[in-house]
Amino acid sequence: MSEPMSGVKVLEVAEFTFAPAAGAVLADWGAEVIKVEHAFRGDAQRGLTLGTGGAAAGSFHPLMENPNRGKRSVGLALETEGGRALLDDLIAECDVFVTNFLPAARRKLRLEPDDIRAVNPSIIYARGSALGPQGPEAENGGYDLSVFWCRGGSAYGATPGGSPRIASMPAGAYGDAMGGMTIAGGIAAALLRRERTGEPSIVDVSLLSTAVWATSLAVNSALLLGKDPAPEALDGPHWMRFNPIVGTFRTADDRFVNLTMIQAGRHWADVCRHIDRPDAIDDPRFANVESLMHNAADAGQIVADAIASQPFAYWAERFRTLDGQWALVQTPLEVAADPQVRANNYILSVLDGNGKERQLASSPVQFDEQPFAISRAPQFAEHTDEIIRSLGRTDDELIQLKIDGAIT
Repeated sequence: MSEPMSGVKVLEVAEFTFAPAAGAVLADWGAEVIKVEHAFRGDAQRGLTLGTGGAAAGSFHPLMENPNRGKRSVGLALETEGGRALLDDLIAECDVFVTNFLPAARRKLRLEPDDIRAVNPSIIYARGSALGPQGPEAENGGYDLSVFWCRGGSAYGATPGGSPRIASMPAGAYGDAMGGMTIAGGIAAALLRRERTGEPSIVDVSLLSTAVWATSLAVNSALLLGKDPAPEALDGPHWMRFNPIVGTFRTADDRFVNLTMIQAGRHWADVCRHIDRPDAIDDPRFANVESLMHNAADAGQIVADAIASQPFAYWAERFRTLDGQWALVQTPLEVAADPQVRANNYILSVLDGNGKERQLASSPVQFDEQPFAISRAPQFAEHTDEIIRSLGRTDDELIQLKIDGAIT
């Protein structure tokens, strides 16, 4: 098992998924991550089931497990003198500080870069926000549904023309997961810079910046053309206007299969053989690339009709020998069972709080072709006593801190 972040200590003062997901990735990579939670209520996401379909099994909640696996949790009342002193002790021994608190909360709790650097001048400060650190809305918060999906252009691009509502995000915490991975990458770059130059960085990633990058081709094209791309009509053809084998086609049992064969002339004959339409190979309308593009409407209809004549499972097997690029449109459960996903260890096993084996998606980067060994997310403030003792506090001091309300 390769752990490139082994020896790196990360202190996380963050809630929900966006910034905590970065901590989970760093923990996957071998970093020691301490999660600071509110001393009385914990992370505000604990107990939340929005967007999960109510997924939970005992203490195992995917919404908390995925962005918090591999961490230790300490409950600190940062507004108290004792709680703040403990936070400073933790800051002093960490390499990275991660937060997604709003600016007003950061100022109130003295979590701004200058506050953290006053304790540890060499610490890397990573800040996740909704809308970025500059501009008239820098003080505002937001979630991935509002900022990443809607404001950042993904909802526009994913919604067919004439639709009565916008397309939903493909999954809960969709933008948060991508944003968290981006924060982790920024932290890795900042650690490299500090190693080479001795200079620590302030790392900024926002849901809006992640969204602009995710839709950058559309944004860049719109800037060049001076207009937005027209949304595709829901009742339009299943295939690209000039390429009949780039599209998503409905099967006989109302599932979908995608073909993405950019080199239409190269793959047309092979597709025809696989859909049992060899007659279309020598059809004059499709004799060369130019004529195939010119008659893409007719060719696409041949493909659509053929795929519509058989069920999803038939094409899943039939297309295995296709030369060109294609994909099944899979459900989440099918993704988890995908042989390629399993062969590459993109789903990992973890033991929950009761010792029962569960499964979680891996973070996407691997090192040395080795899967990660992950552990469950901590229960609320589970490691408080352990962490406070590691800071040199005696048991008597520990009890007094609890009496004072400084720790959980």
